[in-house]
Amino acid sequence: MHVMKPIASTQIPADDEWLYEVKYDGFRCVLDWQEGHITLTSKNNKDLTPNFPEIADFCLAHQEKIQSLLPLRLDGELVVLNNPYQANFSWIQKRGRLKNKTSIKNNAQTRPATFLAFDITLLKGKDVAQEKFQQRKDMLQDFFKKGAFPFNISSLHRLCYVPYYENHAELWDIVFTYKGEGIVAKRKNSVYGAGKHHNDWFKIKNWRQVQCVLSYFDPNNDYFTANVYENNELLEVGKCKHSPDSESIQTLKQLFTEKGSKSGDGYKLPPAICAEIHTLDLLKSEIREPEFARLLVNTSASDCTLNKLRLDMAMLPDELELSNTDKVFWPKENLTKRDLLIYLREISPYMLPFLKEHALTLIRCPDGVSAESFFQKHLPDYAPPSIDSMEMEGETFIVCNKLDALLWFGNHGAIEYHVPFQKAGNTYPSEIVFDLDPPDREGFSLAVVAAKLLKQILDDLELAAFVKTSGNKGLQVHIPIPEKSISYEETALFTQAIAKTIEQEYPQHFTTERMKKNRHGRLYIDYVQHGRNKTIIAPYSPRKTEEATVATPLFWEELQDGLSPIPFTIANTVERVKLLGCPFAGYFIEKERQNLEKVIGLIGK
Repeated sequence: MHVMKPIASTQIPADDEWLYEVKYDGFRCVLDWQEGHITLTSKNNKDLTPNFPEIADFCLAHQEKIQSLLPLRLDGELVVLNNPYQANFSWIQKRGRLKNKTSIKNNAQTRPATFLAFDITLLKGKDVAQEKFQQRKDMLQDFFKKGAFPFNISSLHRLCYVPYYENHAELWDIVFTYKGEGIVAKRKNSVYGAGKHHNDWFKIKNWRQVQCVLSYFDPNNDYFTANVYENNELLEVGKCKHSPDSESIQTLKQLFTEKGSKSGDGYKLPPAICAEIHTLDLLKSEIREPEFARLLVNTSASDCTLNKLRLDMAMLPDELELSNTDKVFWPKENLTKRDLLIYLREISPYMLPFLKEHALTLIRCPDGVSAESFFQKHLPDYAPPSIDSMEMEGETFIVCNKLDALLWFGNHGAIEYHVPFQKAGNTYPSEIVFDLDPPDREGFSLAVVAAKLLKQILDDLELAAFVKTSGNKGLQVHIPIPEKSISYEETALFTQAIAKTIEQEYPQHFTTERMKKNRHGRLYIDYVQHGRNKTIIAPYSPRKTEEATVATPLFWEELQDGLSPIPFTIANTVERVKLLGCPFAGYFIEKERQNLEKVIGLIGK
């Protein structure tokens, strides 16, 4: 399969001849769609169709709407999405290697792939490759509109349109925040030509810049062994080759061959040479696609540590002035402020959407969870001007809209992030939340039972709902609703009716009694907490617990006997999301289409 390939570049072309798209880390793939038949072909001419049956199944199920456009050919990227701007290469690679039909079927259901279409080269059987790029994008948009296919990119969709941006700085900021692979610049008037014999498409990768100690050089393949220190011992993290534009590579090779001692097929030197390495990811202590960038002549080998590598891989904003990163915040787990900052950075693509445009209440623990803590909802005078705020009723409230704000708060010891149920400046709720509060952690099983009962009721009302741990001892059920669709007075009637129904059905287990002394070991269904200017812990927020637990979104099928909130911590939640996907991925999609007719009927409005 001959596809048009972008040329690697370190510079973004920046005039009005160019358009810009997100670069995704998956399998470059062409989708051929003929009547009743779908074929997925990689750029290496491998048939990927058997490994990704969910793509063909989706397309054929929606063929009727676009019948008149067949046959057609789409160019794109086959991915497993972590978030709308970042793909999970490990997952797509795993999916591509599967041979067993049962495994393929199971993985297609549990971690389905998405075909991200960025070009069209055949339409109604006509070759349109020689049309200008912008005209081809218009054709692609028309195809998506006709098929009523989604324009928003989500892991819930099997076929998505890749939009273009005219402002590369705007797109780069998004890619940086979401830790995407990079961007592709495409000339507006370019035609589609196979290979790289052009100057019309350029890829600019979002490299992570790390510092390592080089200890070994193999002249047979030009690879250097990169290491970092962990507990005073060298830990190998990868083998890197030089990038095409690295200037000091000859000096480095000469240094190894002339000063190094012969070892096997190559040469080794004592750990003294430090280098900047560009890489895309860190997988099981091994950096992915590493490239030597330059020598770091003023860096000591002892500075090249695993902790420094983890910070560099997290890609913290340059403006963030770190302080006391070794300070222990969770003594029981030996987790530091560094661990908190890395967690907040990695989870930010999933957490920030729930903080944006909401007045934020923080719980700050500058000296860790065992020391003094305090609430903060007003923006301090010493906060940088880049952090947003909002004036309401004569007070200046914190609003966390951007990555740099989230990390600034984390750097100042903010551990918990609580948000109201409405957007800042709005008097209508944006969601309905039930807080299921057992008497203690040993009663967490009661929360599981209550959540399942609540889910049955919400299903009967045709309401999409999402569940998360509170990060402490209970569960919380979120129901997204369209903006300004229902008032707090109406939601109060609804939450009371549902809570009372469960209480009356199972009075021995559940109660709406507000006084703790009168609950007698029963789970408290807290419907009163859902009110104007009251708050709830944000999804993915860390908690001020000794185990460093997280308010963790769950899949409904995870609500099983033996479930505990304790294992979900800042140490493993990011990997959990990458492995399983985000259970709240469909939250904002459901928010737009949530139908409240039965809710209105229930409360008699």
